[in-house]
Amino acid sequence: MNKYSETFGIDISKDVFDCYGSTQGHLQFKNTESGFKKFQKLLRKDSLVVMEATGYYHYRFAQFLYHQGFVVSVVNPLSIKRFIQMKLAKVKTDKSDAKAICNYGLSQEVPLYNALTEVQSECLQLFRWMDSLLKKRTATKNKIHGEKF
Repeated sequence: MNKYSETFGIDISKDVFDCYGSTQGHLQFKNTESGFKKFQKLLRKDSLVVMEATGYYHYRFAQFLYHQGFVVSVVNPLSIKRFIQMKLAKVKTDKSDAKAICNYGLSQEVPLYNALTEVQSECLQLFRWMDSLLKKRTATKNKIHGEKF
């Protein structure tokens, strides 16, 4: 049992995020700033929000909540997957994943999220941009090589 008044499990995707609150049940919001703000209205300062690390989608939401003063935990997706397997869950939907993430947060000690500094955030953006340029370069080289024959 954790020390928070309510624990929320979040399964976030491109367009929406499914949320399961330990006392509120399932809810769904748009993955936009207005959706973030609607979800924020449900939270108390002593709530815990747990989500999987999913790249860009979780990053924006975790940063938003952190800067609003809420307690956030971002966990490794493999940990959640193993937790779900251990519970022998047969159904895999966004709704059931949100509930499983909530249960994980209730039963496990989860690491608390620390937001990146502005410099770290810029470095991350530059790294992602550089990575995309390298992939484009490789694709172009492969295309040129394929056209030679």
